[in-house]
Amino acid sequence: MLRYLIFSTIFISTIATAQIHEAGIYFGGTNAITDVGSEKFINPNDIAFGVLYKWNKSKRHSWRFSATYAKLSENDKESIDSRRKIRGYQFENTVKELTAGLEFDFLEFDLHDVRHFNKTTPYLFTGLSYINYDALALNNNGVIEKYNGHNTFAIPMTFGVKTAITKRFILAAEITAKYTFTDDLDGSNPVRDKSEFENLKFGNINSNDWYVFTGITLTYTFGKNPCFCSN
Repeated sequence: MLRYLIFSTIFISTIATAQIHEAGIYFGGTNAITDVGSEKFINPNDIAFGVLYKWNKSKRHSWRFSATYAKLSENDKESIDSRRKIRGYQFENTVKELTAGLEFDFLEFDLHDVRHFNKTTPYLFTGLSYINYDALALNNNGVIEKYNGHNTFAIPMTFGVKTAITKRFILAAEITAKYTFTDDLDGSNPVRDKSEFENLKFGNINSNDWYVFTGITLTYTFGKNPCFCSN
């Protein structure tokens, strides 16, 4: 029992001081995958920007937190579907989100290894996003407009590649597809006052909306050398 307590104390103390942190910015483009506009999955036509923080727990994984602002817009004229082109709907939306989750590196990425600061690895990220967006609806004149604000959740699925460009700065390029828990980013299936908009719904109301981030992150590393470091 005494050995266990001593080991636990040393282990917890080591973990508490053996972390490295990253803080930085995100910038890129966005596109929506909805019942309006282009059917392309990766087609950035608006901007997104934000800040992020990572708490690296090992050479292979880290906890990641971010706050992002994004614009979304789509136009049926950009569709390859002739029915959408004739219909001619378009919408604009803004999304503010907070995201938390786990990032996993395919290769070991020791940020304190000064001998190999230019190392590169692909990575995956997923977690949960809490989003605020403009609730939209089609009016009687055939125009999609904002009628309220709404909050919901989304699941991010990210693939990226990052490299240490200096001893302190990490540059990454990534693509994130977000599955939302709503079908109202485009106004096709209003989430509030449904009886009022029942006759104005359109598209596939059984399929929720997605949106995609395509961009880069730049982070600055700081913190004490972790215990796995050899220098």
